[in-house]
Amino acid sequence: MLDNGLGTVSDEGALREVIERVVADNPQSVADYRAGKKKAIGFLVGQTMKAMQGKADPGMVNDILQKILNG
Repeated sequence: MLDNGLGTVSDEGALREVIERVVADNPQSVADYRAGKKKAIGFLVGQTMKAMQGKADPGMVNDILQKILNG
């Protein structure tokens, strides 16, 4: 679960679980993103990083968020 021993979580299953909770907890940001305010994803990435205590891989968080929001 830890990548290179640096404390970065890059387990997609673990990240997806946290991201889905962040998306569910922030419906306004999700609505903003879907309405074309692409900066709203930055807030959701930030909330995910906060929930993961800064240990999530930001690139993976962004990718998974986009799949969830656009899927």
